[in-house]
Amino acid sequence: MVVVQFVFRNSTMGSQIFKNPKSKIAIPILLLFGVVALCCGVFTIGSVILPAPSPTATIIPTSTSTSTPTETNTPTSTITPTPTITQTPTETHTPTITPPPTIAFTPTISPTPTVTLPSTSLNCVPQNTKRETGIVTRVIDGDTIDVRIGNQTFRVRYIGIDTPERGDLYFYQSTEANRRLVEGKKVILVKDVSEVDRYERLLRYVFVGDVFVNHELIRQGYAYAYTYPPDVACTDIFVAAQQAARELEHGFWKPTPTYAPPAVVLPPAGGGSGNCHPSYPDVCIAPPPPDLDCKDIPFRRFRVLSPDPHRFDGDFDGIGCESN
Repeated sequence: MVVVQFVFRNSTMGSQIFKNPKSKIAIPILLLFGVVALCCGVFTIGSVILPAPSPTATIIPTSTSTSTPTETNTPTSTITPTPTITQTPTETHTPTITPPPTIAFTPTISPTPTVTLPSTSLNCVPQNTKRETGIVTRVIDGDTIDVRIGNQTFRVRYIGIDTPERGDLYFYQSTEANRRLVEGKKVILVKDVSEVDRYERLLRYVFVGDVFVNHELIRQGYAYAYTYPPDVACTDIFVAAQQAARELEHGFWKPTPTYAPPAVVLPPAGGGSGNCHPSYPDVCIAPPPPDLDCKDIPFRRFRVLSPDPHRFDGDFDGIGCESN
């Protein structure tokens, strides 16, 4: 139909051209134009009637080249495992490594509250001063001992009492009384004011179980009440215990029995030693037996030589029976 319209229009146009003698030159051009138009019309009719196998040519690579969307791999989106790398919160184990609360054993390590004085202790003993426990390793005399505290040994002097010194009367008795109370036993040591005396001995009140040793030695009559400031917390109680021991004649407060001295035969003038022992050259004292003590003889402060069978020279200074 298009061809017919085209031919009709062209035929009309041709009739006009043929009437114009000046346009004879355009006739060949119009013929050529008609042939081209006829070919185009035939080609168009053929494309409509015949099945066109040329769809294969319509592969239009442009559509295949649209595979670029497959390049939308955009690794950046898949590489975003960074959120999974956020494991740092899982490394917050530090709160579980807080064992210090379990190390708080210090309340149980403080043994000072357990060093409690016996219920029978006297009220004079200070309640807020230093206290220690130890084992008595040696008894020195009636008022001095050695105590092992931990891994160290200290010499301890009893506060508020005094006992006879070596060589004095009743030294042995007071030392033995102290030994019976404390030797090898666990003691509690309580400080008053002073830490040590001038000899670097610890100054302490001493307890063995329920026994207040300082007070007990005075009560038994084997120690004197002795006041030496500033450690005077128990002075009044010690003085009262001494007064009671004196009245009850305990220990060395007991009257000393008098013994009739054995007959002493003086050497005759001009020589002869009779029955006198040569250890006592200035006096005449018979050799043992019996064994004599100073209280059994009337002599005092006499010269003593070895071997001193009666042991009159207790401090080995060569003088016998020095005290009255």
